Amino acid sequence: MSQPKDKEIDESLYSRQLYVLGKEAMLQMQKSNVLIMGLNGLGVEIAKNVALAGVKSLELYDPNPTVLQDLSSQFFLTQQDVGKPRDQVSMIKLKELNNYVPINVASPNLLQNYETELSKYQVVVITSDLVSLKEIVQLNDFCHSKNIKFISTKSNGLFGQVFVDFGENFQIIDPNGEELKTGMISDIENDGTVTTLDATRHNLEDGNYIKFSEIVGENSDFLNDQSNIFKIKVLGPFAFKLVAEYNNNNNNNDQDGIASDIEGGKSCIPANFKYSKNGNFTQVKIPQTLSFKSWSQCYKEPEFFYPDFAKFDRPAQLHLGFQALDKFKDLHQRLPHPMNEQDASEFIKLVDQFAKEQPNVLQGNELSEKVLKELSYQALGDIPAMQAVLGGLVAQEVLKACSGKFTPIKQFFYFDSLESLPSPESFPRNENVCKPINSRYDNQIAVFGIDFQKKIANLKVFLVGSGAIGCEMLKNWALLGLGSGPEGQIYITDNDSIEKSNLNRQFLFRSKDVGKNKSEVAAEAVVAMNPDVRNKIVSSIEKVGPETEDYFNNDFWENLDFVTNALDNIDARTYVDRRCVFFKKPLLESGTLGTKGNTQVVIPNLTESYSSSRDPPEKSIPLCTLRSFPNKIDHTIPWAKSIFQGYFTETPENVNMFLDQPDYVEQLSKQAGDVKGILESIVSAFKDRPYNYEDCIKWARLEFEKKFNHDIQQLLYNFPKDAVTSTGAPFWSGAKRAPTPAEFDIHNKDHLDFIVAAANLRAYIYGMEGGNEGDRPDVSRYARVCSQIDIPHFNPKSNLKIQINDEDPVEKTPMNETRDEIDELISELPDRASVGSFRMHPVEFEKDDDTNHHIEFITAASNNRAVNYGIEPADRSKTKFIAGRIIPAIATTTALVTGLVVLELYKVADGKTDIEQYRNGFVNLALPFFAFSEPVPSAKGKYNDTEYDKIWDRFDIKGDITLQSLIDYFENEHGLEITMVSQGVSLLYANFFPPKKLKDRMNLPITQVVKLVTNKEVPANTKTLILEVCADDKEGEDAEVPYCTIYL
Repeated sequence: MSQPKDKEIDESLYSRQLYVLGKEAMLQMQKSNVLIMGLNGLGVEIAKNVALAGVKSLELYDPNPTVLQDLSSQFFLTQQDVGKPRDQVSMIKLKELNNYVPINVASPNLLQNYETELSKYQVVVITSDLVSLKEIVQLNDFCHSKNIKFISTKSNGLFGQVFVDFGENFQIIDPNGEELKTGMISDIENDGTVTTLDATRHNLEDGNYIKFSEIVGENSDFLNDQSNIFKIKVLGPFAFKLVAEYNNNNNNNDQDGIASDIEGGKSCIPANFKYSKNGNFTQVKIPQTLSFKSWSQCYKEPEFFYPDFAKFDRPAQLHLGFQALDKFKDLHQRLPHPMNEQDASEFIKLVDQFAKEQPNVLQGNELSEKVLKELSYQALGDIPAMQAVLGGLVAQEVLKACSGKFTPIKQFFYFDSLESLPSPESFPRNENVCKPINSRYDNQIAVFGIDFQKKIANLKVFLVGSGAIGCEMLKNWALLGLGSGPEGQIYITDNDSIEKSNLNRQFLFRSKDVGKNKSEVAAEAVVAMNPDVRNKIVSSIEKVGPETEDYFNNDFWENLDFVTNALDNIDARTYVDRRCVFFKKPLLESGTLGTKGNTQVVIPNLTESYSSSRDPPEKSIPLCTLRSFPNKIDHTIPWAKSIFQGYFTETPENVNMFLDQPDYVEQLSKQAGDVKGILESIVSAFKDRPYNYEDCIKWARLEFEKKFNHDIQQLLYNFPKDAVTSTGAPFWSGAKRAPTPAEFDIHNKDHLDFIVAAANLRAYIYGMEGGNEGDRPDVSRYARVCSQIDIPHFNPKSNLKIQINDEDPVEKTPMNETRDEIDELISELPDRASVGSFRMHPVEFEKDDDTNHHIEFITAASNNRAVNYGIEPADRSKTKFIAGRIIPAIATTTALVTGLVVLELYKVADGKTDIEQYRNGFVNLALPFFAFSEPVPSAKGKYNDTEYDKIWDRFDIKGDITLQSLIDYFENEHGLEITMVSQGVSLLYANFFPPKKLKDRMNLPITQVVKLVTNKEVPANTKTLILEVCADDKEGEDAEVPYCTIYL
């Protein structure tokens, strides 16, 4: 299958990636031919990510025969492929990833005829030991001269290198991918100072550009002209100043096109302008141009990108080290042997020689022999996690080269994870333990040693989730041989099934797998990658939560060595975190959002837990804004989804509950919610029941009139366009936009879409056939039916009150009037016997099915309301993003983040207890930006002279002891006088209880006390009881103490 026609993108496949890159960037990618030279583990990782992303074509070059050691990280090669060309074998598997991307093997004469062959490509990536550094420089020089984007990358053990050269004039259309900042303004002064409305943060930065709209004032046309763009300087969170007017015709390398100077006292504002009211600002992204140098032009004075500021001197060291590795290989036709001191000494001499030849690299700093010796020791190393990190990073650079979206690396990137090495005390490394054993793991043993490799193989691990991160994690684990030993085991669970939109980033799944269980398919896929894990993976479709604690029971958790989350929701993450804290198991946590990713490592008695810190809650939209005063599309889309739920989900559900529950009305009347509204919807559902599709069209047309004309007229009746507030200010100003009623036009796309979608959904909930028109409804049919409807004239309701602000009191209808109305509605409900077996069919919102009319309805309803209020409508894609609460995702970030997690996995397996060895990470591939930090230590508490860990420590008591024994235990063992004991919400003991009450329970076992207080038996399968205790210390003061666990 070829790429879709120009201007078309298969949104059902690429939807999550579209929200990361945007349509224009993806269309640009479809024009790019990409060459990847070298199909080792790093090369295939890059190729996989680029193929999933979607480019015009991908060609592969690596005629080297497969060797057993390639299987260390090359997940598309198998033992049966040994001896076959790596590019030929890899191509077959890569082709399965994306039917829209043609993947072929490049000409076998590519290196001999590179001046001819390379000219076919827009991007060239070199990843392996196919060529020497001298040849890489030669190829780079050619690409630089022809403006072909060039990337070279390699990894040796726990070290990695990337070099990027995108030519002398590389244009970036969007440097960061962030949504454009918008806001409303309250004032513009003639010196260019702009103040936001209602002290709302503008979130702009110095040097950003903006344009204005809807400003009311004398001579405001200049500011409202959409071709006039202004550069700003931030004055504070609620104010900024216009300092320059951007000139699109500016030909200077400086992108600003500055036309006025703040220091010179000039202003961008016309002298005769006078601000009156209203106005919006919108950020504008101005294209930027970056200039790159070729390797030969810059290697002596390299420009480094720093991924870890704690290792600020490391890039310079490794810049010389990687050159020395190439020189060593050139001299000996091999790389240094693992842990070989003679090779390492010679290597250090070569590094020193390069340092003298390139004095500006170190800038006066000394060589770090310890770090550089490790580069020699690990030169043969091939670590899957490193390939994942570099492969995700480089693939994103390829996409930048193709599209101009996001900021590329300038120009040298060096990364290492020496902290992942096992401690020399537990796992000493030497030539003997790191020597090859003729296995697929040889190039991992070269770095970690055979003993640590066995440790990895015998781990028992639990992966929660097998979606995007889950697939990448399983791939890495299989390559590591994790769980493949006699004592090893991998447990995975995911209750989700595979959808088409998953295929773009969950690379273990194929089109034939759609509809199957994720965990089962993922397990089968990685067994094919490494047969050593056959019969070592237990897959489940159970959801991890309180309801499955009989399945994932105490024995299950206690058997594990550590847990890894690959989840996409906070509640599930928090639950797993609580389980890990209770059972004292390490937890590896991670997540992605578009090009952003984060990792967190949770270690018992060392770090805080995942739940220790939470993101701030999302800012909610005031209800009165949604109901009556929207001012941006982010308000109209939630409103449209709300009426979708009301029409097609809540009403059918209420009707069915009325029909199925004899006491429904009685129970409803006792509720505090909108009883009248619910009853009205039930009565209307029966009274206006359709009997054919044309009835559904008529209903949709009447609802259009009500929502987009009559409701708007009612709002303007309550608040006319010339209305003023109590202070005399215009009511319709600032955030309040005066609406205009819609006049129905069947030839208006949003009007027609509303009718079509609403009618089809109406038919569905009544169990009827819909319009059956596919993508092109018969407009004449809808026009004919709509023309037959008697549209009622608007009659204003003089007694209807509309809330202006959420804080305003809601004027309530007198109770007797409300009761009378409710009684009348109840009298209109049908007799259940007369309805028979009729039931409605509630709609379950599904955003990814383009044929179900869900997003079509919400888009049309939102856009019609937007037009009412003079708001720019949104396309279907943006509506789907907001209404479906879609998390943007791309394979590149997922791969990189998973690699970072696995680098922490080595530390967990080693049992490191030094918190400084662990790293939490945050990345943003768009900028690009990397930040690493030590995990936050867990908080400590103290009672008497005992210090304890507030998260991880507790009192563990074996056996169902008596309440008295529990009290005595704390007093005798810990010097604590117990004042209260509770279990859940039940108070089991308090020192202020009457003596008789205490006497009845003091000699009872804890389980019997629980039964006495709660009137419920403790379930027979309960293994533990959690007790909260309050106590006084030896000084008689309140002491904060851990909880208590009773092991039954």
